[in-house]
Amino acid sequence: MGAYGWSSARLGFVVWGFLAFFCGEFVPQAEAGCRERESPNCCTGRNNECFEYSRRKTVCYCDTYCHKTRDCCEDYQSVCQISAIDCVVGSWGPWSSCTSSCGIGSMERSRQVSVPPRNGGTPCPDLKQRRGCFGNNAICSTAKEVAKILPNSFKRNFKDPWRRPHMLMKEEKASYCVHLQVKQASAACRLKLWTARLMRETAVCVECQSDAMAKSDRCGGDGVRGTRTFWSAASVPGCHGSWIRQFSSERCQCSDNSFLFV
Repeated sequence: MGAYGWSSARLGFVVWGFLAFFCGEFVPQAEAGCRERESPNCCTGRNNECFEYSRRKTVCYCDTYCHKTRDCCEDYQSVCQISAIDCVVGSWGPWSSCTSSCGIGSMERSRQVSVPPRNGGTPCPDLKQRRGCFGNNAICSTAKEVAKILPNSFKRNFKDPWRRPHMLMKEEKASYCVHLQVKQASAACRLKLWTARLMRETAVCVECQSDAMAKSDRCGGDGVRGTRTFWSAASVPGCHGSWIRQFSSERCQCSDNSFLFV
């Protein structure tokens, strides 16, 4: 009896398993997958939260990335691809100007989205591009000049008493003042009283007189507006730094505690 009962139970278990397998393979079940998801049914790009369960109760995905990983739900093609709208972008706009007037900089261009992606359509490509550039503006050569300066006490505004009437008179050009903001000064500038005034973030006035203009109508190294340029104290070795030109005025004179271009 014991042996017979054990054989009957074993046979019943085998028959039950066969029937379960048969039903699972051949009897139609309720279709599951992307259609069963709450709105929206499908997702763009790679979205690990965009999943459902297949008829075999395994995880399947409804995002466009499932094409690459081959783990799309069985109804992905019919549910997501029929109403999918791919992204459409316009043409590239012009390149912007270089961010640096002198030296290495960058420029960029952009484009707009004409039709945004929907229902699992192809996502939009890059909307901005950037590339390097090298600014070579006309002011670049001026920005490379190094101004040499002296204190205002070296100003020469006297007439030569030995000059003869028949001697050629040197053409006097109108002077002008340049107002700058000091950005850097070396430690050697502290050794002299007049260069000690060239402290960081200090506003200074430097006068350009006719004698310092040489062949042009300006003094070398008088700076470029909004661009850092460099200066050096003519009588103090090792004293140098940088500044940024703020503005200039014609036919003027700086105060007594100012400087001169030489």
